[in-house]
Amino acid sequence: MPIEMPKGLPFAVDTWSSESDKKRYHFLSHAHRDHLSGIASRASYPIYATRVTISIVLSYFPQLDEAIFVEIKVGETLVINDADGAFSVTACDANHCPGAVMFIFEGTFGNILHTGDCRLTADCLQDLPLKYITKRGKEMLSRFDLIFLDCTFGRCFLKLPTKQSAIQQVINCIWKHPHAPFIYLACDLLGHEEMLVEVSRTFGSKIFIDLAIYHDRFSTLSLVAPQIVSNDPSSRFQVVGYPGLYQRAREAITNAQTNHQPTPLFIRPSTQWYASKVRAHTPSLTEPEQDEFGVWHVCFSIHSSREELELALQFLQPKWVISTTPPSLAMELSYVKKHCFTTRWIPDDPLWRIFKFSFKKTIISAPALVESEMVPLPVSVGVPAEVLEQVEIELEATPPITLFGRARFGMLDEFEIIDEEKLEIYSLEECNLELDGRLTEELTTVERRTEELCIDEKEKNEQRNNNGQRSIKELHVEDRKMDNGESTEPSEEEKDKGFERDRSCIGSSQELNQSLKRLYRSRNVPVPRPLPSLVELMEASKRAKIGDKSSNHSTLNSSYSIP
Repeated sequence: MPIEMPKGLPFAVDTWSSESDKKRYHFLSHAHRDHLSGIASRASYPIYATRVTISIVLSYFPQLDEAIFVEIKVGETLVINDADGAFSVTACDANHCPGAVMFIFEGTFGNILHTGDCRLTADCLQDLPLKYITKRGKEMLSRFDLIFLDCTFGRCFLKLPTKQSAIQQVINCIWKHPHAPFIYLACDLLGHEEMLVEVSRTFGSKIFIDLAIYHDRFSTLSLVAPQIVSNDPSSRFQVVGYPGLYQRAREAITNAQTNHQPTPLFIRPSTQWYASKVRAHTPSLTEPEQDEFGVWHVCFSIHSSREELELALQFLQPKWVISTTPPSLAMELSYVKKHCFTTRWIPDDPLWRIFKFSFKKTIISAPALVESEMVPLPVSVGVPAEVLEQVEIELEATPPITLFGRARFGMLDEFEIIDEEKLEIYSLEECNLELDGRLTEELTTVERRTEELCIDEKEKNEQRNNNGQRSIKELHVEDRKMDNGESTEPSEEEKDKGFERDRSCIGSSQELNQSLKRLYRSRNVPVPRPLPSLVELMEASKRAKIGDKSSNHSTLNSSYSIP
């Protein structure tokens, strides 16, 4: 299904919804049913399309008024005077089906190419305006700012044959089965007209289409090539639909073989069978292939292959690419990964207007924003943050900025205003600098205190060696305290005082910078407490040893351990 155009554009292409109702102009690239969904109830003037497309649509929906359509011819440029500024639109052949065109829009929003459904071969690209296909040095005279690209077969890495080559394969397959009484062509979709015309011309026979079953096919072929349509059901060449094709082919071939009659020929020109079916061998793309049901397949495509998409983008050199069908597939293309991700958009780039972003060169006054804030477009738009140029900007509150959520243009929710008094955002670089400064200060303190401790230990060891053990008198005093039940262990009050005295600011979360605390809390993360210093660990270990020896009274000298 086609995608909605961004809010900043005054037109819609191939969409008929509540969102597209807000657009002032509508463009229809071709008349495939998936591009007409909703047109019967939401069509409004003006709808720009080619004459063939208008005729086919009116045959599908006779209730529509022809007056709402405005004809545009292939190669023609129309200038539309819009209230927000005049813009021009040029129609180019899309190489897809009868009446299918690509639209080139040029205005204050930049240069935009919308391919609709297309097959971008080299010949198709040569039909674009000269300024987009002429190079000055290594770059084009004029580049597309944005391409809405048909990526239907963007994951198909097959080297698809040209439409002319596929048509010739069908003709050759028919020549190889001269005794087939009937030749059934699965060409019931808009886009096979060229093949049917060539088959009819080559074999000099008209083609039967059952009006009761294939009304749309009969109507479109009668409009495009009425000279080849037959009402005779006995015609050798007949058009059949894809639904039920395999069952019909198996039954017809089985009945013919049972009755010893020539078998009919079933041919399906399509790419789906080649792109989706898993087989033990790789099918040939230059010769017809027969499956287990007896149907012959020819690789015929009206969409671009992955290789053709890559070559077209390398040739046109657009600034950005967005996939129309399926959504987001353009992000997988090598050109987009290599070139679009590195594109730097300046604040006054017209592409910002497309996505309804308003940028003003200004100095940010809000303390919660970091200087040179980078503002990414939504992921749904497909623009990563690294493609944006770091500038000081001021955002209007109308467009949302979200990394997750809705994946369509023009369908985004409103901003959710954040109370700056409740949440403050701080620069990560600033926090890192504060942490580095505190870490350096703490390491310096640990080294200094460790050095002092070593000096104290050395002095005490020297004093112990010179004076020997404590005097007998002191020992008797301690013994009397123990006999009287008096404890030699410091009181709880003394312990608390000593503990408070020994505590250092190192290892305490209370000493963290207030900015850093707020950063942790704004992220709903507990404020961490740094690891204790080496001095604290050594002193805690000594106190534990002293406590164990005093409580067990295991040795006499335990009371005289160095605190």
